[in-house]
Amino acid sequence: MNPRLLVRLEGALVGGGAAALYALQGRSTLLFLALIIAPDLSMAGYLHGKRVGAAAYNAVHTYIGPGLLAAVGVVAGVDLAVGVALVWTAHIGADRLFGFGLKYADREFGDTHLQRL
Repeated sequence: MNPRLLVRLEGALVGGGAAALYALQGRSTLLFLALIIAPDLSMAGYLHGKRVGAAAYNAVHTYIGPGLLAAVGVVAGVDLAVGVALVWTAHIGADRLFGFGLKYADREFGDTHLQRL
């Protein structure tokens, strides 16, 4: 099977699963809608050049951040942190589904790791 298709299917599974968990837990739809595009604010880093833009974008478009936030939320008993982590994960999964990947510091915004697959 084509690696690009596999990454998109993974994105659909992870993003859809995170959104479903969020909804099944009875969390706020308004909060979900308010946060779902928040990670894209990191694109403002491109106002300072490709290197800063790619670093800012990549910092919030990997599963490391929401994974750590969810773990801390569970251990510390902070339910809001878990909810935010689920929305963040849903965003990243949707990005992968639609073909948006991590950025290279020396390339244009549209040239991502997914184009290399």
